[in-house]
Amino acid sequence: MPKHEKNDVELIRTWTLSSAATMGSYVRAKGVLQELQSRVPATSKKSLALDGSDIILAMPADDKAAFNAATAIVAKAMMDIETLPVIPREIQDILTIKTSERHRWLADGRLPSAGTRTVRLNGRARRITFHVFDPKVVVDLLDRGAIDEWREDDVSAKAENRRQAAYRAKLKRTLKKPTTKPKRSAKQSDAAATELRGWDEFDIDGLLR
Repeated sequence: MPKHEKNDVELIRTWTLSSAATMGSYVRAKGVLQELQSRVPATSKKSLALDGSDIILAMPADDKAAFNAATAIVAKAMMDIETLPVIPREIQDILTIKTSERHRWLADGRLPSAGTRTVRLNGRARRITFHVFDPKVVVDLLDRGAIDEWREDDVSAKAENRRQAAYRAKLKRTLKKPTTKPKRSAKQSDAAATELRGWDEFDIDGLLR
């Protein structure tokens, strides 16, 4: 067989991701692929691909040594792939939540963090740090429909906050109103003066005893 034909023959190995590993999310499956690519040698990174729920390693036949090395690394990683921490974009896709919801529920403790992870952005010196999540916790939240409950709680809390804000604003306006007594009319003042005039004289004469 000519040499150029021999090089076209590929070495192929396939691993199927379980539903527990992907949690029904293609974003999660792609994240698993990227994790595996980060573990194999740089020269083998592009040889790994995702096809549906399958991780495929394909290399030319004359790269058998590199193929065997990458195969060993991927096979070992696949043993614990279901426990791989869930990163932000994955949990948002799995639970169908927005970035703002993830931040809010992470801040108030409803969405527990499993720690942080720091990575370097591709082609940049800058590093970013983000929270990761325990796959078991994510599955539990998904199974018991916790997200719907949290959203209902948030709607109720928002409505209560609006009521409290309206009450405080009303109370503030009330406290700002003037507290001076209403002025008497000239007629009322004259009548009061007439009623009290001569009081001391009556008292001295003993007319009130």
